[in-house]
Amino acid sequence: MAEETLGKALTGIPGLDNILRGGLTRGYLFLLEGEPGAGKTTIALQFLLEGALRGERCLYISLSETERELRGTIASHGWTLPESVVIQELGPSDTALSEDRQQSLLYASDLELGETTRQIFETVDRTRPARVVLDSLSEIRLLAQSSLRYRRELLEIKHHFSKLDTTVLFLDDLTAEVTDKTVHSIAHGVIRLEEISPEYGAGRRRLRVIKYRAQAYRGGFHDFVIERGGVRVYPRLVALEHRTRFARTKLSTGNAPFDALLGGGVERGSSTLILGPAGTGKSLLALGFAIAAVERGEKAAAFLFDEEIDLLMDRTAALGMPIEKLMKEGSLFIEQVDAAQVTPGEFAHRARELVDTHGISAVIIDSINGYRAAMPEESSLILHMHELLQYVNRRGASAFMTVAQHGIVGTMDAPIDITYLADTVILLRYFEAYGEVRRAVSVVKKRGGEHESTIREFKIGTGGIRLGEPLSDFTGVLLGVPTFVGRTLPAVRAP
Repeated sequence: MAEETLGKALTGIPGLDNILRGGLTRGYLFLLEGEPGAGKTTIALQFLLEGALRGERCLYISLSETERELRGTIASHGWTLPESVVIQELGPSDTALSEDRQQSLLYASDLELGETTRQIFETVDRTRPARVVLDSLSEIRLLAQSSLRYRRELLEIKHHFSKLDTTVLFLDDLTAEVTDKTVHSIAHGVIRLEEISPEYGAGRRRLRVIKYRAQAYRGGFHDFVIERGGVRVYPRLVALEHRTRFARTKLSTGNAPFDALLGGGVERGSSTLILGPAGTGKSLLALGFAIAAVERGEKAAAFLFDEEIDLLMDRTAALGMPIEKLMKEGSLFIEQVDAAQVTPGEFAHRARELVDTHGISAVIIDSINGYRAAMPEESSLILHMHELLQYVNRRGASAFMTVAQHGIVGTMDAPIDITYLADTVILLRYFEAYGEVRRAVSVVKKRGGEHESTIREFKIGTGGIRLGEPLSDFTGVLLGVPTFVGRTLPAVRAP
């Protein structure tokens, strides 16, 4: 990145400079476009404040917002505007439409456009800034009236800035026709901001670099949020960029019978999916893997989409699982995730941050059903999950996911099929036997080697999950209504 930042003007926005491979090339003109409210002004102000921090003189030319409105935006983020950042508000010139300048061969808009351009040049020549923001192009477009005049005016402005070796950021609110690419062809780079309004929950924002001449950049859509303190961008996760070497050893679950069911445990750097209807013990089983990792001297993290942390701690405390103690010691990180407020990009960033910063070796996502609520499109969810799982695994960490299937007994349906993404799939089931509802577990897939093909009964009690003998005297257990073909009903043994 150090080499890429040479000759670049950093935006100062977390994540955006990573997407741009070091920022905006100095001395060129860039376009930042998006509908009103998308975040253009905030990004532009951060761009100038970053320049001021680096000792550069900066200029904000406003053709639409007043200086008072801009200073209100600055105050709302808790920023202090340094003297090196100049705000110049340019409105319609009083002299442009005076009686002595009215001519029958010129429209008022022609006079006003020429006066506006002259004021821009005079302001720039007077302040000699290293960075300039022009807000917004929609005012110039309205005054130009024709596409030809608009293009000529922008070219004139571009050439004037190029002589001063100034890095320029044009803002556009997309009020022009969709097919009008006038500025796109003139600009050195184009960044588009979008706001998505889901049927429920907070609005989602994302950006995409459409064009960047002679520069590689991170393509695709990237989530971003506007919070007090400015914009924060979450670059799209690319797992291929994060490959590390580690020994793929088998990790114990801390439960000898369960290790036997898994053929010795799960492999380091693998992903495990736990499937089953509500209440079968998916979360407890996943937390058992996390506790086993901590007992090996490692660290684990769990992201809860469905259950409250306080309720989880109460449940696990009753079972003798020291979740609260491990959290206080800093060996187990548990975070509550609100799917209606957190974007998938933000969630992936947080998971990556924990893995990298704290050396997490086990990551739990409970559940995929809740994670899916953050994604309006199922196809996008699968791609997000693929990248996140690949990243976690390539960092030498093991991932554990839970999916709640629809129904209690009989045929089960999952809201989304991600079994092909997992290296190991553990299936939990209710079944009826002798007037009781019981639980059964089986490993139906394991890429990392052999495993038991048996179906075992299990119970949840003090210490977590207790596994019983194989249910060899039953058929149809996974369907929920088994047929007993043996002589004696097997009992669950102690671990």
